[in-house]
Amino acid sequence: MASYSIPAKRETILTQHGVARNDEYYWMRDREDPEVIKFLEAENKYLEETLSHIKPLQEILFQEMKGRIQEVDSSVPEEFENYFYYTRTEAKKQYPIYCRKKGSLEAPEEILLDQNILAEGNEFCSVSAFSISPDQTKLAYSIDLEGAEVYTVYIKDLITGELFPEQIQRAHGNVYYSTGVEWAKDNKTIYYLTLDEYHRADKLFRHTLGTNPSEDTLLFHEQDDTFVLSLHKSRSKDYLMLFHYNTLAQEMRFIRTDQPDADLKLIQPRQLGLEYYAGHHGDSFYIITNKDAHNYKLVKAPISAPGIENWQDVIPNRKDVLLEHFDLFKNHIVLHERKNGIKQLRICKINDVGKSFYVKFPDPTYEAAVETNLEFKSKHVRVKYSSLVTPFTVASIDMDTGEWKTLKEDQIPNGYDRTQYVTELIFANAPDGKQVPMSIAYRKDLQKNGRNPTLLYGYGAYGASSDAHFNANIISILDRGFVFAIGHVRGGMEMGRTWYDEGRLLNKKNSFTDFIACAEHLVKEGFTSPEKLAIIGSSAGGLLVGASMIMRPDLFKVVICKVPFLDVITSMSDPTIPLTTLEYDQWGNPEEKDAFDYMLSYSPYDNIKPVEYPHLLLTTGYNDPRVAYWEPAKFLARIRDIKKGDNLAMLQTNFSAGHAGASGRYDWLKENVLDFAFLIDKLT
Repeated sequence: MASYSIPAKRETILTQHGVARNDEYYWMRDREDPEVIKFLEAENKYLEETLSHIKPLQEILFQEMKGRIQEVDSSVPEEFENYFYYTRTEAKKQYPIYCRKKGSLEAPEEILLDQNILAEGNEFCSVSAFSISPDQTKLAYSIDLEGAEVYTVYIKDLITGELFPEQIQRAHGNVYYSTGVEWAKDNKTIYYLTLDEYHRADKLFRHTLGTNPSEDTLLFHEQDDTFVLSLHKSRSKDYLMLFHYNTLAQEMRFIRTDQPDADLKLIQPRQLGLEYYAGHHGDSFYIITNKDAHNYKLVKAPISAPGIENWQDVIPNRKDVLLEHFDLFKNHIVLHERKNGIKQLRICKINDVGKSFYVKFPDPTYEAAVETNLEFKSKHVRVKYSSLVTPFTVASIDMDTGEWKTLKEDQIPNGYDRTQYVTELIFANAPDGKQVPMSIAYRKDLQKNGRNPTLLYGYGAYGASSDAHFNANIISILDRGFVFAIGHVRGGMEMGRTWYDEGRLLNKKNSFTDFIACAEHLVKEGFTSPEKLAIIGSSAGGLLVGASMIMRPDLFKVVICKVPFLDVITSMSDPTIPLTTLEYDQWGNPEEKDAFDYMLSYSPYDNIKPVEYPHLLLTTGYNDPRVAYWEPAKFLARIRDIKKGDNLAMLQTNFSAGHAGASGRYDWLKENVLDFAFLIDKLT
């Protein structure tokens, strides 16, 4: 039988508010210590040896999951300024190819960027910025080859195919969505954000094509380390918008894109507790805000005088409806609303919001997102829809009539019949009486006999709602008799802004007790039993499942923590760690005794007890800038040292990735395969 390594204990006394903690594995934070790499590599080897018996199952699952990918595929082309833009994939290639055609879809294809070529020789490759100049002749893009979310910006001449000589280093980007660089209308000026030493986007620069980036003009430096910057262009293409935000306050500045040398102008100075976000239409800014509106409202103000004193209500606050976001078009507004845990899209006339309708979706619980929609003047809005049992569908909706036109439905090449599956929205009772929504899916022939293996997922942080979208990989466990569920616990905003506030700071434990209530409800309703129940979560969701495991080790058989936030007190006490200062309003500031005491009472790393815990699989990315590798590594070492019983505790480290894991589509599947094979092995 394989044996795991036992890391050294080195006494490190951390004292705060008179409380002394011996963090014997604190030394693992030191990347220069050779014992760190030695330990992580030994754990990878231990995992491989211990789980060698599920290798055949992993291969079966990989072939199943790969068989559900349309390997040769294309996104739905989107027309803008006489070009059709799209991405496509080729068989056996990990990454998309960015393309366009001029004039019509029958025109010759022009490859703008092949991410497979960019990735050559690298195990990781992320493209963040992908920004075409207004005259369609240049492309600014950014790439990260390590997973640390530190990007380099390149500019390509689309006529010659050559790169401009300058490169912009340490630029802000995002591994999850396209962002980072915007053009002015002169086709030679770009704007971008850079990162400080703590990985915070804090500076906005202006760059002129063909010049040395060291000479770029600094337009703004955000010096409050609890705020971070983001950058985008209005759909009208007339304004560049700079967004400053933290948990409890926001601020926006703007520049006309036809005046690249102009200075930034302020919409409304930041105030603690005031949140707002603006979009441009005509001579006005439309603004979503929480001013006198706990669930947010929509207001408008003249661009010439956009301050709060000139905000006029357009859509009022509603007690039972959360206004999340909006999309502006020339003649319409698309409102993103949420009621009873469900996302809704409401389309209004821009000049008469009373004339509106809701887009109708076929499933009881689902995900619906508004796509990029490049054209401001369009009367159609493109929406992407799916549910736990309905593959992704891209549809065009006529904003005057509501007519739905399906542009593409994802195909499952190795076969899938959605009529064989059921999805439901059900509710669990939390200890304080709140009703916690759960999205659930299973085969229609499943019997509620308490013996079904079940996987429960949750997140519950930052106000992020965990909508029930399609994941073709889940079919592999549904077809093996599993139930899959999502607990929409407090900390998200599925049930409104109060749902978020009741799951953060000194209310954070509600997230964990909600999640436990979801698990208990699945048992009570006959879906499963503790011997057949697994939980999974990533990042802040790793904290959710880790804390739930510590609180109720008897309730679960398997726990999977991916890039998990487990060492709450120590991490939040270190302002040099990326994101720490930005998140005091999320978790609390340990410098305050009440916050320290509360976080200490639930921090998984600080509450491990000598009891038998479920089988535990931890994963991490060595280059992760958001949740460092040492959090799961320290947790693994400590839980092994303290726990009772022979249940497994293992850690897998990806040395070539960061927070999002593997970047290639096949490599990402292999990470899923390990999780699912481990579940099947332990629950069936």
